[in-house]
Parts: sequence; structure tokens; C-alpha cells
Amino acid sequence: MQWERPQALFGRKALTAEGWQEDVLVTLNASGSIDAVTPGAVAPAGIQQFDLLLPGINNVHSHVFQRAMVGLTETTSGEGKDNFWSWREVMYAFTRSLTPESIEATARALYIDLLKNGYTGVGEFHYIHHDGNGAPYADPAELSHRIIAAAQDTGIHLTHLPVMYESSNFGGAPAHAGQQRFVHSVDGYLKLVESLVKPCGDATITLGVAPHSLRAVTPESLATILQALPGLGLADCPVHMHIAEQVKEVEDCLAWSGQRPVEWLLQHHEVDARWCLVHATHLEADECTALAASNAVAGLCPTTEANLGDGIFPAEEYLQHGGRFGVGTDSQVCVSPWQELRQLEYVQRLIKRKRNVLFEAGKPSVGRTLFDRATLGGAQALGVRSGKIAAQHRADLLAISLEHPLLVQRQEDAILDTLIFALEPTITDVFVAGQHVIKDGHHPLEK
Repeated sequence: MQWERPQALFGRKALTAEGWQEDVLVTLNASGSIDAVTPGAVAPAGIQQFDLLLPGINNVHSHVFQRAMVGLTETTSGEGKDNFWSWREVMYAFTRSLTPESIEATARALYIDLLKNGYTGVGEFHYIHHDGNGAPYADPAELSHRIIAAAQDTGIHLTHLPVMYESSNFGGAPAHAGQQRFVHSVDGYLKLVESLVKPCGDATITLGVAPHSLRAVTPESLATILQALPGLGLADCPVHMHIAEQVKEVEDCLAWSGQRPVEWLLQHHEVDARWCLVHATHLEADECTALAASNAVAGLCPTTEANLGDGIFPAEEYLQHGGRFGVGTDSQVCVSPWQELRQLEYVQRLIKRKRNVLFEAGKPSVGRTLFDRATLGGAQALGVRSGKIAAQHRADLLAISLEHPLLVQRQEDAILDTLIFALEPTITDVFVAGQHVIKDGHHPLEK
């Protein structure tokens, strides 16, 4: 796809790295980065003008194939025992029917939806590697190439995170039949990652790694993978991992190691800004403090966590310690970052029985706090220099109409409060690395 690349954009309002500014000229370069941000400018003749420019949001956690099963797991067994683990068995059965073609088609459609809703990048936690019988394809990276092709076709930034999966529970318990499409040996996994280094060398593709979880990867395998990264040229790549999503997972980890999952990981590995710990739902106070201090990103997926009955992340305490977070779509029951942020705040209000929970000192607007944290944390988790409208940052930008009656008189942070808590924004145009991928609310691949 050949994308239009404007040399400059003009926003009558813009949320820049310096705060809210008016009449902002954003000058772009051929590499897709921002050269300059000039407030108080006069729009040059012929330049496209927008009501509002915001930095794009990065989706830190996606399982693309699960978009195809949305709505198929909302029927009860009738015994009142439906939970994450029963949902997982339905998901395993669903994966058996997926083909390379159906995965690519689903990815293409999903990525268009993500772009139209304000996600400019996606972290694809990709764990289906083999055919329906668990046998490798002739090209072991066949399904990764399908995901990459869908991202390139749609123009979204992809941080591709091939998943290492080898066991069904802590201590290296053998994988069962439903997991055979996911399973690798360490050697096989590292060969897969190595084969993807070159295909992921494009400016809008980043390669990372994803040890699935402490229950699905043994300590020895996790250590081997992390030690191998510098030799693959991936010393600073993103590292994503599911952790502490379910109470049973925490209990099983305690039985296996005498420690909770986050506690174990922080003690045994140098968890730093490269890491995204997905869900991290069940944290004790000391784990919450230590995770925040590590500078890792908590990958929160509030609508999926609600859909699966996971539990509620201790967001208020985590933010009080300076914790970083991003939001993701995970099971794809929701593809709107605005709804994810709303859900994140609302569940805190329900359990705390108070209002306006997630804010930081000197920033009383909850919407502004949520938006700033999600854009910065999301960019960090995906390993991209974006999340800000600032020079030398990638031109990942959203253009939003302010014509809705609720927005006509809104100013600055009240705009974000309204977009997150009162209505879905009308996103007219989206730019990824300067490429004009959504124009007048439409993607060129849509009929």
C-alpha cells in the first residue's frame, strides 16, 4: 500500500509535549518523525486543518485470532461454574479451525478497527504457531508472516511478540492437546525469533519476545531466552509476559515456589523498562510498590479482565507509587481505548466507593491522567518513540472533530474528560509514522 505522507499538519488545538496549545503547526519529515511543533502559527496555504490533534495510543496486548470468537463464549454451562479456565477450553477448541488465511483476514479487519478507534500501534502477543494438529508449517514462521502482512496492509504499527509456550502449569507440567498449536522447544522458539529479525526490520514493525507466563515457561527456558537476546541483536527489545491474572495462578505459583508470580519474577530477573507485565491483576502491597519501582509497564486490559472475571488491578495504589501502565484489547471484546480507560477508572470507583480515583498530584483531571499515562506507557511497552506530539518523536497522531454539541464549549483537559467519560470521539484522520492511514473516517481497504 502506498500511503500519502503530508509534510505538515495543522491543529486548531493540540495536546503537545508542552501541554495544550492552539494553532499548532506540526512539521513532518520523510522518515515519519516530527521535525518541529510550532504553536501560535498561521496555517500555510493548502495544508489540511483539524479541530484537535492528539498523540496516538498504542495497544499493548492483542490476541488477534480471538476477535473471530467474540460473542461465542457468553452462554452459560448452566451450572454456575463458568470462569476463566472454562473459557480457556472453549478458546482452545476454537483455535483448531483457524487457517493461515482466516488469521490474516481477521488481523486485517481488526487492525482497521483499531486504527479507526485511535490505536496507532499494536503489541501482537502471537501464540498460534503451528497447524491444527500441532505440526509446524513448511515455514515455521508462516503465521507470523500473516500477522506482519496484515499490519503492513493496514498501516498500523506492529510490535510483533512471538510467544514461547512449553508447559501447562508451573514446574514444567506437559502441555495438553489443546495447546499443541502453541508449543515450542527453546531451540525452536529462538530459531523462530531469529528468522523474524529481518522481516521485522521495517520502520513500522518492532520485534520483541513473549515468554507466555511463569506457568507456561520453565525458569530454565526463561533464563535461556533472555540470555540469547543480545546475540540476536535484540538486547533492548520489548519483553512481554502474562502474570498474576487469576487467583488460581497465584495459588499454584505459591505451591510451586513459595512465592507469588510478580514476587518471583522480580527476585529472579532484572525486570526493567523493557518489560510489560500483562494483567498483573493480583498484587500484594509490596509487589505493587516493587513493580512500580522497576519502571516496567503494567499491561492492563480492563474490558477483557471484566469479561473473563479476572479481578481488579490495584490501580490507585500503583499510580500513587508512580507506576506505568498501558491499555490493550486482549480478547478483542472491546476495540476502543477510550472504553478501556473508562472501565479502568469505573471499576476503581466501584471497589473504593468514591469518585475520581485515578489522578496524579497537580493534575486533577482524571481523563488527562489516564490519557497521558496510557500514551506514554503504551509507547514504552511497544518499544517505539511515540506517545507525544514532540520533535524527534514518531508522527503517530489522531485528528478529532470537536463539532459534537458536548465539545463545542469544552476547553483543554475537559475535552479529554468528555471523550473518555461521555462519548466516543469522532476520529476523522489517523497518521502512523506520518502515513495517512485513516482519512475522513475511512480506511482504503474498506469497501
